[in-house]
Amino acid sequence: MKDEYAIVLDFLESGYSDLRTSVPTAIVIGVQNFTLLEVSVKEDIILEQEDKVYIGEKNRDKIKSIKQRLTVDDLTGTARSELEHIIKKIIEENEKKYINFFNTSEPVSTRQHQIELLPGIGKKHMWEIIGERRKRPFESFKDLQERVKLLPDPKKAIVKKIIEELEQTNKFYLFTKPPKETTPY
Repeated sequence: MKDEYAIVLDFLESGYSDLRTSVPTAIVIGVQNFTLLEVSVKEDIILEQEDKVYIGEKNRDKIKSIKQRLTVDDLTGTARSELEHIIKKIIEENEKKYINFFNTSEPVSTRQHQIELLPGIGKKHMWEIIGERRKRPFESFKDLQERVKLLPDPKKAIVKKIIEELEQTNKFYLFTKPPKETTPY
């Protein structure tokens, strides 16, 4: 499933400085799959960082076309500096979706669980989370932290995991699409 909406990480009103044509360009991150994209922007449209734009297949009001999928290494300095902040904001705005991960996650092998794939969360916390969710599902990040003692900040753990996935430093993809080499946008 492709992203329908994205958040602007950087807007280049005159395009990239090293190109001869000046096509307004934005670097965006998908709200659903955290897909990093370069998009061309319609004439006379000015975008700001953190603007939410429609990138779906139907009538786009601000985006002309999707140029390409990007990696973290392809990002401008501005886009890279905004990345962590915007990912955290997306997670906070969709808290139910991400708390549901803790309620429904499963083993990936006989020795490892999806919860353990989050940075800073080991077997001890994993077993505590599983035990608590059997009693009743978690309702929020606050509820999760209150019921699982000494648990590192789950939002930060998810942000770090998403960045690892975007940097392609991991073979397990929980929150993003696999690298562009295997999945074209």
